[in-house]
Amino acid sequence: MIMNVGDVMGKVAIAVRLDTSFADLVETMRRFKVGAVAVIDPDRRPVGVVSADDLLLKEIDAPGGGTVFGGLGRRRERAKAAGSTAAQVMTSPAITVTEATPVRDAARIMHEHRIRQLPVVDGVTGKIVGTVHQSDLLRIFVRPPSDVRADVEEAIRRAGVEPESLSVVVDHGLVSIGGTVPRRSQIALVVQGIHGIDGVIEVDDRLGYETDDLITVPPLYI
Repeated sequence: MIMNVGDVMGKVAIAVRLDTSFADLVETMRRFKVGAVAVIDPDRRPVGVVSADDLLLKEIDAPGGGTVFGGLGRRRERAKAAGSTAAQVMTSPAITVTEATPVRDAARIMHEHRIRQLPVVDGVTGKIVGTVHQSDLLRIFVRPPSDVRADVEEAIRRAGVEPESLSVVVDHGLVSIGGTVPRRSQIALVVQGIHGIDGVIEVDDRLGYETDDLITVPPLYI
């Protein structure tokens, strides 16, 4: 089973309006102990995100505070530092996911953009419905072993092999699999299928085969 954002997300979204003041932004983050908040338009659609880093620009760029900015981003960062509302200090556009987004894709988005949470929006209306945090995504690694094993057996069947003919052990994200499959090409199908299961960290492949169907027969020359 592939876990989606809707399976792990928080149903409460911490969001602010475009005209929220700088002071209220700080208070909101402190009150709810979050590192970022979504900024929404009048229709509750995320249009940007304000992070703690965005707020700290004001202190970094304050007179006497020194500056670390340079290059092409200097003007944009200075504008943020001078901002007094969410609309002025937010990073836009907002990077969002839906409840149907696979957890693996949400994790990749967070990694690529170096963020720790994402607004979750309705797939039809675009309105915010919740928030997913990095800590939420880690739940895929604490799935019950019985659930992981059931998915492993299904992956084996999809490769054209009967699960009962193989030995399978699931232990804290490590799947050890041994036995003999009919054809050599099925080994890669089995292993790849297991690697794609949520909650699987590593696969210990000890599979053998009866027939090598990957042998390339050289052409005959006359």
